[in-house]
Parts: sequence; C-alpha cells; structure tokens
Amino acid sequence: MRTLLTPWRSVAAGFLLNGVLLGTWASRVPAVMAHFHFDKASFGVLLVLLGLGALISFPVAGRLSDSLGAARVARAIAIPFLISIVLVGLAPTVPLLAIALFLFGACHGSMDVAMNSWASEVEKYARRPVMSSIHAMWSLGAVLGAASGYVAVAFQAPEYIHFLLTAVMTGGILGPFLLLDWQSTIRTNDKGAVGLALPRSALLLVGLIALASGLGEGTALDWSAVYLRDVVGTMPADATLGYAGFSAAMVIMRLSADFLVMRLGSATVTRLSGSSAALGALLIVSSDSLPLVVVGFVLMGFGYAAILPLAVSRAAADLVVPAGQGIAYVATFAYGAMTVGPFAIGLLAQATTMRVCFFMVGLFAVLIAVLAPVLEQ
Repeated sequence: MRTLLTPWRSVAAGFLLNGVLLGTWASRVPAVMAHFHFDKASFGVLLVLLGLGALISFPVAGRLSDSLGAARVARAIAIPFLISIVLVGLAPTVPLLAIALFLFGACHGSMDVAMNSWASEVEKYARRPVMSSIHAMWSLGAVLGAASGYVAVAFQAPEYIHFLLTAVMTGGILGPFLLLDWQSTIRTNDKGAVGLALPRSALLLVGLIALASGLGEGTALDWSAVYLRDVVGTMPADATLGYAGFSAAMVIMRLSADFLVMRLGSATVTRLSGSSAALGALLIVSSDSLPLVVVGFVLMGFGYAAILPLAVSRAAADLVVPAGQGIAYVATFAYGAMTVGPFAIGLLAQATTMRVCFFMVGLFAVLIAVLAPVLEQ
C-alpha cells in the first residue's frame, strides 16, 4: 500500500482538478443562461460545442499519451484547462463564449483521456481494483466545485470572479501533487491510440452502458440547477444543491465500489446501480419538494458512480479488442452521450417539459440494469 500511495495521489490530483472545474461550471449554468438571455434550446447548442471540443480532442490526446506518456500529457493539459474556465467567465459576447466553451470542452476531454490511461497504468501497478477510488476524486472535485458555486451565488459574486479564484486556488493547491513522480508507458505504434473508434465485438453493449451513464451524468451536470430553478422553483443558491448532492453521492459510492465489486461482482453492482439511478430519476419527476428532488439526485449519483469505471476496466480487459482501443470505444459512447445528450435535453425540454427529459434519462438507467451482465470480467 505504501508504494502505491505516491502514484495514486498523483493521478488522483488530476481527477480532482478536472472535477473541480466541471463542478464549478455546472454550478453557474443558470447564471450564464440569465446573463446571455438563453432559452433551453439555444443554450443546448452551446453545450454541443462544449461536447464537440471533448470529442475532437480524443484522437490527439490519445496519440500524444501513447507517444509522450499519459501522465506527461495530463499534466500539460491542466494548464490550458485552468485558463479556459477563466475565459468562459470573461467572455463578453455569445460568439466568444462559444469559443471559450469549445476550448473548455477540448481541455476537459483530452485531459480525461490522458488521466484514464494514466489511471489504468496505476491500476495495473497496484494489481487490484483502484479505478473507482481514483474516479472518486473526480466526484469529490465536482462536489467542491458545486460548493464553491453555492458560496459564490450566496455572496452574489460574478461568474468571472468565481472562475478566476477557482482556477488560481485549484492550480496552486493541486499542482504540486499532480507533479509527483510517475513514469508512464511509452508506445511507438498507433494501435492503442485513443480516437473516435467504431464499436465491435461485445464492447458494443459495454458502449451502450457507457452511453446511458454518460447521458445521466451529463444531464445532472448541465441541467440539475436549471431543473431546480424552473421546475421546483428554488432560489438561485439552492439550485446548486442538486448537483452537489449528486456529486457527493458519487464520491461515497466510488470510494466503496472497488470493495463492493470484489464482494458482489461487477454485474450485481451494475444492476443495483442502474436501479438506483432509475429510482432517483422517478423521484425527481414525481415530486415538487426540494428535499425529495435532492434525494433523487443523490440516488442518481449513487447509481452512476461505478458505471464508467467498471466500463473502462471491462474495456481494458477485453479478450478481443486491445486495451487502448477498448477504452476509446467507451470514451466515444460516453462522450457522445455527453455531447448530444444536453443538446437533445434542451430541445426536448423546449418542446415538452423538464420532467419528461428526466423521465427519459430514467429509462436509459433501466437499460444499464438490463445489460449489467456484460460488465462481468
């Protein structure tokens, strides 16, 4: 355990930084919408740009991780990622906001690819499941980011001040940990490069699970605060509580998931997780009470927490597809859902209601429970 501590802390710092920035952004979505007078459909278009930035960055990040080392790439991307959230807050016009969000998404996506490759190396080094505990640091970061949003809204801090302080403090605190020593694997061929790969073999079903999970996580990230504000009628500060509860539940579950998988197996954990996410979505759409809706988001957080780490580990262990290519499949499905999902949610909400949108998310959570056996390793 002592020899694992340094590499675990280093890659975990990267996940924590990534989560803080995403949670910070999620907490101020209603403020950005109000500032630029967006409706749900037009804002959904901007969210597509954020997601496209992530998707387009995959091939470059994957090949650079193979040729330069995943740890080195993740550390390098952290710097422009911190700058990008500041640019989002400073953007004075819609076109500049669109450019800043595209850059923000590209930095997030490329760092995510590099971090997961780095985490898979640490898991192999540990010779036991640690992927969920590493992903827990992302969720912890999202909680801290959402909490910072609650404080910023309560004190009526402008978005650009909030984002600037977040970037400076996050970089200053986590930077030294991110630089702890770790030598990544260097690959000279493109076989394991991460790109927009098409699915094949049994990984198609793993990809569908990742898609359903990505849709749920993306919806909670981008629309939870809007749902609480517009449907439940909460105050702006209280609108941040949904994603904060969601992220806190993900932290708790991800810290427990490695142990649960060893005791119950991947399929059972996945089945229970999908059921929890579906129940949470049902509670959200059936209640107008702030505490009950927040509980719904908590159940969704418990439900989605273990899915992506399990899907990544299953893809890396596939007997037919090489590990790098398998991770690319999972990333493509998950981020495809995070890209198209928020846009589709915006259009559907404009045509129907936000309750209908979250009900559809719940149906996809049921799909996770049904397909659970494919994640058994």
